[in-house]
Amino acid sequence: MSETKRQTQAQALLGKQAPRIALPDQDGKVIDVAKLAGRRVLLSFHPLAWTRVCALQMQALEERADEFEKLNAVALGISVDPTPSKKAWAESLRITRTRLLSDFWPHGAVALALDLFHDKEGFSDRAALIFDERGVIRFAKVYPTSELPDIDEQMGFLKGM
Repeated sequence: MSETKRQTQAQALLGKQAPRIALPDQDGKVIDVAKLAGRRVLLSFHPLAWTRVCALQMQALEERADEFEKLNAVALGISVDPTPSKKAWAESLRITRTRLLSDFWPHGAVALALDLFHDKEGFSDRAALIFDERGVIRFAKVYPTSELPDIDEQMGFLKGM
């Protein structure tokens, strides 16, 4: 599917309630996004751990952790990698504050529910979704797989909410 069509699908999510998202993080702790009500959430999809652009994407979230806190927001990385892989990857990248969610089983279920899953490749788009304090999707953008998402654009959107 073309990037344009995927972006159009992402835009169709705007104004909709986020689906139920309860996934284990890199430490095996289940993060239930519904329990984050009252906070803004950046859900940062990356195709696969252990790749250069994905690493830079997650490190950008970690570097801005204090800013997210000041904005009453939480950033969550998400991919189809299993929890043990996420844990080893987070440790190798020195990610300690940002939760990296495992959408491993059922494989890609959250990405699939949001029309962000590539069936043929078995992983999600590189994408960013921002939910408001009530869990409504207010920002949705798909990025080319090889492109690092613009964290400044995402932070600017959060500041303007």
